[in-house]
Amino acid sequence: MFQVRIHGRGGQGVVSAAEMLSIAAFEEGKHSQAVPSFGSERMGAPVVAYVRIDDKEIELREPVLDPNLLIIQDPTLFSAIDVFAGLRDDGYVLLNTNKSLAELGIEEATKRLPAGHVATVPATELALKHLKRPTPNTVLLGAFTAMSDTVQLESVCDAIMKKFPGKIGEMNVAAAKAAHEAAIAA
Repeated sequence: MFQVRIHGRGGQGVVSAAEMLSIAAFEEGKHSQAVPSFGSERMGAPVVAYVRIDDKEIELREPVLDPNLLIIQDPTLFSAIDVFAGLRDDGYVLLNTNKSLAELGIEEATKRLPAGHVATVPATELALKHLKRPTPNTVLLGAFTAMSDTVQLESVCDAIMKKFPGKIGEMNVAAAKAAHEAAIAA
């Protein structure tokens, strides 16, 4: 089973990202599950969502405590919570930032991971360019597909179009594809 934990803040589309990733996996014939977790449901408050993807039925319903991959939509969370808690030794980390790991102060937390398992993508900047809004969720889903073969870019793009039909979906797909290319180049 492949487990993803998505960290962000209210208003960044954390829950929507989990839903779209789950739909993308389902469309590929996999079993998937998206589970939101809310604290104080307000704009800017820390939010986490979980996604499980497997080839067989998923019976777990609890939070993902040992993720294969972390998606961190807001790097300011590093000073608020331990986003790396439970991350597997062979896990992956996808960060929305244009800063280095040293600038973020997380070199120590990520140095145990294998080479190539940490990627930084300026998702907010790509969202502003393509969507004219600072919502990094769909952007990071595109980058996710470059880091893991769990779900393909085409399936993520299809899930985005189901969530946001029309021009909005097309803009989100363009942003996801740009992030996919950025993550490959990283």
